[in-house]
Amino acid sequence: MFTGIVERSVPVLAASPRRTGLGLTIAVPWNDVRNGESIAVNGVCLTVAMQAGSLTGKGDVHMLFDVIPETLSKTNLAGLRPGDDVHVERALRVGDRFDGHIVQGHVDGVAKVVAVKADDADWRMTLEAPTDLARYIIPKGSVTLDGVSLTVAAVDGRRFDVALIPTTLRITRLGRRKVGHTVNLECDAMTKTIVATMERMKALS
Repeated sequence: MFTGIVERSVPVLAASPRRTGLGLTIAVPWNDVRNGESIAVNGVCLTVAMQAGSLTGKGDVHMLFDVIPETLSKTNLAGLRPGDDVHVERALRVGDRFDGHIVQGHVDGVAKVVAVKADDADWRMTLEAPTDLARYIIPKGSVTLDGVSLTVAAVDGRRFDVALIPTTLRITRLGRRKVGHTVNLECDAMTKTIVATMERMKALS
């Protein structure tokens, strides 16, 4: 489980197509990660398949992840290229502060950026969610975009706004997203459970 509080943005070293999907290698400054650990990469929970010493000469560790076709079909990871930056977060540990919201790393789909208001006083991004996910997005509710925990500022049909604070713009790459770009969308788990329960109760009544 994660919180959506991105720890940093790190570079993609390799994105190699394979028969079983994609081999994704990134560079991170952590030297205590073990094979088999879960890392959120742009909001996608991935398992470390292999980790080794520095490839950059700066003390970084490189990690290899096997990204399967199912994951590639529901996320934007297939479009990654060497040199791209991705958001990373390590799994939540018992005793850690819980500053974001519950993020499973199970991306529901991708949302498309349809407008960006780049104003220092009010930096906003408008996105369009897939039809089947729009019902889970509510005003003042939580969403995860490329691994970043955000609060929904407004909703209009399938479209919704999020406001980006200076800290988010500094630590993440969301401020670089442009109209037409896609971001990984994970809807709030609690909202999904409530909506699914209500729909099931209605169907059974």
